[in-house]
Amino acid sequence: MYDQTRAQQPASRPPGDAERRPSGPKPLFPPGGRDEVLRRLGHAVNTFEDTPREALEEAEGAFDEAVAQLVSALSEQRQALRAGWQDRDPETDSAELRIALRQYREITQRLLRA
Repeated sequence: MYDQTRAQQPASRPPGDAERRPSGPKPLFPPGGRDEVLRRLGHAVNTFEDTPREALEEAEGAFDEAVAQLVSALSEQRQALRAGWQDRDPETDSAELRIALRQYREITQRLLRA
């Protein structure tokens, strides 16, 4: 079926982008960073037979990078969450505070499942 609204959108903009909400929680790792860590880890596994010590050093480096990216992403999310409620009036609507609590719970549960 022909969608006239979709057909009139500029080619550089994905259809419905303005109306679309994220379908799940924000990823903890940036896409490029995650891919690079996985590439390094795969390379370590594939080169282990020929150079076991170097492969282990590369795997350790990939692990360290993943940890650093995770800490950075969690720090950013914590700052964003805290900014949403910390400096608010003490009489802030409890519904707004409940949203912040839910966000803390969700990110903590994601960490515990990892």
